[in-house]
Amino acid sequence: MEYEEVKEKMRFDDERLKRMFMEGIDKLAKRMKRVKTKLAVMSGKGGVGKSTVASLLAVHYGKKGFKTGIMDCDFWGSSIPKMFGVESKRPIVREDGIEPVYTDKWGIAIMSIQFFLPSPESPLAWRGPMVSGVIRDMLSKTEWGEIDYLIFDLPPGTGDVPLTILQEVRPNGVVLVATPQELTTTIVEKSLKLAQELETAIVGLVENMSYFECPQCGHREYLFGKGRVGEIASKYRIEFFVELPIDPALTKLCDSGKIELYEIDPFEFFPI
Repeated sequence: MEYEEVKEKMRFDDERLKRMFMEGIDKLAKRMKRVKTKLAVMSGKGGVGKSTVASLLAVHYGKKGFKTGIMDCDFWGSSIPKMFGVESKRPIVREDGIEPVYTDKWGIAIMSIQFFLPSPESPLAWRGPMVSGVIRDMLSKTEWGEIDYLIFDLPPGTGDVPLTILQEVRPNGVVLVATPQELTTTIVEKSLKLAQELETAIVGLVENMSYFECPQCGHREYLFGKGRVGEIASKYRIEFFVELPIDPALTKLCDSGKIELYEIDPFEFFPI
């Protein structure tokens, strides 16, 4: 479904609302045409480390010299600015658009609702449709420029925001994130099937918190069980599958806003 098809399928009782929506779709399409590759990072369940994976994917491209951006769509649990140490920065708002915040080391462009809240602790008491509308507006106004990769960090589940991105932005692919527990692996299939229904390719599956490796002897302990997420990768023929360990070093870098300094690249063999 392309942008014109999205507009044709929408139905409005109010002509003014319809006109505003159509104008927003046109602006969004214009911005997105300047993005070479769009990737959405999804999970069926919260707390699986989806934002960490999205950040590591952006760092992967940044290290390789690609112009990279992250759209933080997880309005209710925004953590991207904190991980990159840019939570105190503010986007520059101009008449022709909004300039995103850039990270210090790799110059990754970041846009997040967190930049516009009074404080990091301020709650966002918005319902899904309002958040989707704001995301659409932010995307249509953010001046990403000519960019190689734009990564969308989506909130968990299969609600309004994932639908908005998958239907209207039309990403080139989805990277799914899960943890080894059976409950989580069951729920991640919901996101997988949503992407399939909307004809969006599943380009990667990440099992986060897969194991803990002893720093002394190198023994791997699979604390939450082993093999469940790998079985999903095999079942749906997902070519890129990677296990991410529980790594205190990564946790420390995320907490201190220095994820760009993480030396391990779990996406070294990512095909896109």
